[in-house]
Order: sequence, then structure tokens, then C-alpha cells
Amino acid sequence: MKVTVIGGGLAGCEAACYLAARGHEVVIKEMRGVKNTPCHKTSALAELVCSNSLKAVGEDTASGMLKAEMNRLGGTLLQLAQACAVPAGGALAVDRQKFSSLVEEKLAELGVTVVREEAVEEEKEGVTIIACGPMVSDAMARRLAQKCGAQLHFYDAVAPIVSAESIDMSKAYFAARYGKGEADYLNCPLDKEEYLALREALLTAEKAMLHDFEKGDVFEGCMPIEALAARGEDAMRFGPLRPVGLETPDGKRPYAVLQLRRENLAGNAYNLVGFQTNLKFGEQKRVFSLIPALANAEYLRYGIMHRNTFVNAPAAMKEDFSLKEDGNVYIAGQLCGVEGYVESMASGLMAAINIDRKSKGLPPFIPPVTTICGALCAHLTAATGNYQPMNANFGILPPLVGGKIKDKKERKRAYTRRGLADLEAAAAAQKL
Repeated sequence: MKVTVIGGGLAGCEAACYLAARGHEVVIKEMRGVKNTPCHKTSALAELVCSNSLKAVGEDTASGMLKAEMNRLGGTLLQLAQACAVPAGGALAVDRQKFSSLVEEKLAELGVTVVREEAVEEEKEGVTIIACGPMVSDAMARRLAQKCGAQLHFYDAVAPIVSAESIDMSKAYFAARYGKGEADYLNCPLDKEEYLALREALLTAEKAMLHDFEKGDVFEGCMPIEALAARGEDAMRFGPLRPVGLETPDGKRPYAVLQLRRENLAGNAYNLVGFQTNLKFGEQKRVFSLIPALANAEYLRYGIMHRNTFVNAPAAMKEDFSLKEDGNVYIAGQLCGVEGYVESMASGLMAAINIDRKSKGLPPFIPPVTTICGALCAHLTAATGNYQPMNANFGILPPLVGGKIKDKKERKRAYTRRGLADLEAAAAAQKL
């Protein structure tokens, strides 16, 4: 079957790898290289825009559970991510450039054709996966409006990246929270006076955009740090600047701590974890210099905020990710309302699995709702009321049956074990 994938991001590349490996003729249409977006920095496929972290890997995390599910279902990109991982404690973080290179090499190895052009509509021949991402072009957005009805949007933010050599290492230290695992994060402590000065500067700094997103159209997981600061004096200290478990080398507990995570394998760049921002570039440098370790930091990339678009999936889509009005068109990635890198990959994988099954005359494969994949599918197609993007979390899973497990981590592991067992049974039954 001929499959055209519109968009060479994470969802599109995951889908392309799966389908090409199973003998389908796959073409990726990617406009970057011809026409850029406000947020991407390169024309590379599978470019990671907001962060280089694919989140946690442990079985007591929803993100770790989702990764295990994708590995069982035949995903490709997570394997490539492991091959270019950088130290990040209990998370899977990658060297962005190396990751994109590995994805492009894999696609070429599988015989996927990449065409650099702006797609304005679905293909007439074969099947189309529209996975052009949340910063979809105006032309494709208009086409989606015709096929899917009204569009929704929210705002997303990106954290800055600084040069490693510009960090004042005398005012920072490596440590893992509670001393667990490798000391992969560089910690920048603040005392109470420094923290309050930082918060005041965030509250009064000039923003790049002053309208829609401040009305609440912002994804909670990508809240700009200045918006979080406005929620209360201690909001940042219970969020990205929480100091618990991060004692300084002399055994003292800081009032607040900003963590920096390696951006690449070379270790010459760090991103500011949880410091997504909508401040003007000059204001970012001025305000963040109040953090002692970053007083003279050199910014390799400033944080930005951008508009994300997603379709009204419950009205427009089936559980197999195809459109209700056109079974030859599938929507994947953040465009369908999943939020997060791995979630986007998972949506592309699910669309690809069902396209492959359709080509063989088989029924769709919809994972059990006890899995993260299945619960996300259910959210996309059965959500009611004010439909909003959803990421992997245990709250979307049905409750455990039996007595309540008091230990929080053990309870999360129980969700993971149940979900993976149910997925294995369902996949085996349908010979996946």
C-alpha cells in the first residue's frame, strides 16, 4: 500500500518506520527545508523542539509504562533514542542532533522517500497520515478545518539552553535527588533573598506575547515560569525549583534549586529544566542572571512561546486514528491532541499499526484501556465537554481492582504490570 506521511516529526517518522519495515511504499512530505516554522531550528527530521528529554523510564512512571508498551508493539524511535542517550538520571534524554541523524539514517535504510515540499491537502492515492505537528501551515490548517470541523489551540513554551563553559561552577553542583542514581543534573541553588528577587523580576519582566495564552489557553505541563511565579510566592519552589533531596555538598538544604540537564553528548550545553518562558530575549538574560550560577551565562537558544493547533478528535476521529468522514486519512501526533514527545510517537505507531492491518483485511487494533496507549485512544475519541490535549499519566487509567495499595510507587508499578499483561494478551490474540 502507498502511504503518504505529511510531516517528518516524531509521529510521522515513527509511523513511516513501522510501515516501511512491513513492505509498504512510504513517502514523507516535510516542508522544513523549503518553509520553516516559528519554532524549529533545523530542517532535520524528528527534530526535538522543546526539550531533549523523553521523560522517565521507570515502571513506576506513566511515561515509562508507555515506553514499555511501544517497545512491545514494535516501535522504532525509542530504540534510536537509547543509542544517543545523554545522562539524565531516571529519564531518557538524547543528543538532539544525533537523534535526528539516526532517525534519518533509519528511514533511508528502510527505503522511505523524503520529499521537501509544503503539503496543502491529503493524497488522492493510497492512505495519508497527517502528522504535520502543532505548528501546522496555514494552508494545511484550512484543509483540516474543511475535513475535521473547527480547530482548537493552546500555547506551548520552550526552555532556554546555555553554554556549559559560561556556567559559574563554583555556584553549582552535580547531584541526584535524594542521592538516587547517577548525579546527572547540575544544580543551581538560591537562598531565600535570591529566590524572592528572581520571582519579583519574573513578575515584572516584559513578555513577548501579551494576549491569548494569558487567558488560560496554555498546556499545564508547559506553563511559562513567569506564569507559575504569578500563582504564589512558593509556587516555583513546589515545582521546577523544588529543593527537596538536593542538599549542597556541605550538607545544607537550599531554599530553591534550578536544575540544568545536559543537552548533548559533548556536554557543552545545558537546558534550564522547567524554565519554559514567554519573556523577551533581553529580559530572559537579565532575569535569569539573578540565578547566581547563571550570572554570566551565554544563551545558545532563548526560550520562546508558540501556538499549537489540534483537531477536535472526539468529533472527527475514530479510535484507529482515521477520520470518521474519510477512512483513508489518519491524524497522528500533537495534531490529534496528544501532548508530549513519546505520546506523539505512540500515536504515529498506533495509526501505522492500523493502516497495516487494514491493508491485510484485519480489524483495527485498539489497546486495552488499562494501557496508556489504550487510555489515550479513549481520550481522543470519547472525551466530552471542553476537549484538551492529554499526556501519559496514571489518572487516565481505570482503578486497580482489589484492595488499595498504600505505597505510591508500588501502586504505580501495579498499574504498569496490569497494563503490560493486558497488552500482551491483546497483542498475542491479534498476532501482533
